[in-house]
Amino acid sequence: MFTGIVQGNFTIVSVEDKEQLRTFVVELSKQLAEGLEIGSSVAIDGVCHTVVAIDGFKVTFDAMAETLMKTNIRDLKVGDTVNIERSAKMGDEIGGHIMSGHVSTTGIILTVHNFENNHVIAIQVPPQFAKYIFNKGFVGVDGCSLTVTDYDRENSIFCVYLIPETLRVTGFAKKVAGDRVNIELDAQTQTIVESVINFIKDSKEDAIWEKISDWF
Repeated sequence: MFTGIVQGNFTIVSVEDKEQLRTFVVELSKQLAEGLEIGSSVAIDGVCHTVVAIDGFKVTFDAMAETLMKTNIRDLKVGDTVNIERSAKMGDEIGGHIMSGHVSTTGIILTVHNFENNHVIAIQVPPQFAKYIFNKGFVGVDGCSLTVTDYDRENSIFCVYLIPETLRVTGFAKKVAGDRVNIELDAQTQTIVESVINFIKDSKEDAIWEKISDWF
């Protein structure tokens, strides 16, 4: 389990591609490497990975075919940086929202606007995920718990506003239009939406279904 509160942005120092498997190494800080063990879970740009090897502060992870297909881990190269969050421990403060590290899809950054005190990123997701996103709801973007704003449901576009502290700790300050980001949707929201849709379908009330289906 993760909270969406990114603990730092660290560099990829090695990438090795094999058949349907990518092995890569991230160099962490002393603080984040402390107490890390083989088998520990770490969120890398919001994707839950298992530690497979440790050499000092250099930590190795494997990404299987499913991960490479559905996330931006396939885009990473040596020198890139990734957002890191260690798994939450019992009793930790949940400062963001509960996240699993199971990415729902990827989104494409359309625009980046850097105002004096606000950094605004517009992201487009595939249209089939639009029904799970709501204004003022929350979403995980590259592992960071963020609030949805200015949501254009028709075009599946939403914005996130980033404060200076978020830019300092994460890699969002380096993002540009065209970059792919990992999106984790709120599991509870997905469950509620799917339950409502299925209930309405099962009721066979065609007139009601036609009216309410427009909401989704």
